[in-house]
Amino acid sequence: MAKSNKKDQRSRDARERLRLERAAGARAAKLRGRLMVGGALVAVLALAVGVGIYASKSATSGSGASAESAGKPFVQPAHTSGKDGVVVPYGTADAKDVVGIWLDPRCPFCAGVEIGLGKTLKEQADAGAYRVEYRFATFLDGAAGGKGSKRALNALGAAVNESPGKFMDYLQVLYKNHPAKESDDKFGSTATLLDLADQVPGLRTPAFNQAVKELTYMPWVDKVSKAFYESGKKGTPDVEINGKQVNVLTGKGLETITPEAFGGLVRENGGG
Repeated sequence: MAKSNKKDQRSRDARERLRLERAAGARAAKLRGRLMVGGALVAVLALAVGVGIYASKSATSGSGASAESAGKPFVQPAHTSGKDGVVVPYGTADAKDVVGIWLDPRCPFCAGVEIGLGKTLKEQADAGAYRVEYRFATFLDGAAGGKGSKRALNALGAAVNESPGKFMDYLQVLYKNHPAKESDDKFGSTATLLDLADQVPGLRTPAFNQAVKELTYMPWVDKVSKAFYESGKKGTPDVEINGKQVNVLTGKGLETITPEAFGGLVRENGGG
């Protein structure tokens, strides 16, 4: 009888292991799947190993003009550069090295980059070690639905219009309060964006408040979004040092390499 009980238990254990393996396989398959959004395929890849969120090159959701920009004049935020101001630079113009960063405001892995390295980027740029050039994508609005990426970017445009320093501080605040999942449209709320701006001293000027509420910079947001697709970049986050792509994620969730290790990458890929 005892042997029969043991055999039955082993059978139950085997069935349970098989069930768990199948469930894990189903979750992995779902994670690797494609989201069909408005006729455009947006591939969401490798979330499980923490290498970022990727959009197919052919995807167009989030790259064109949005309904919220219709009828609004194009206004380029102050302190931006490049054609139509699609680049937000921070640091001295004559810095020897340039760190380029592409982010989507709703991307949790982008939040990992800013939380892990943002403070160092600002400090080193302030010290003249390099200049940081931010560019943005908003494809998660198309992939997951919602308005959070574009509305957050509009608010960031309002922040950089105030000053580059306030932009950097607000970017940190947004990512420290980022949606845990890219499907969460937390930043689609104007009230949330304004409440978070309270954490940046001096940011809540009448001009900032008006720009966030009235979506003043949404035509600029559309041009920034389009520039991401035209850049050939596959997804976010994307980090370059002097045009050379580098990996700053460790593969452990949202964890990044240490500031010291990033400094080593700057030296390794420096301009000499």
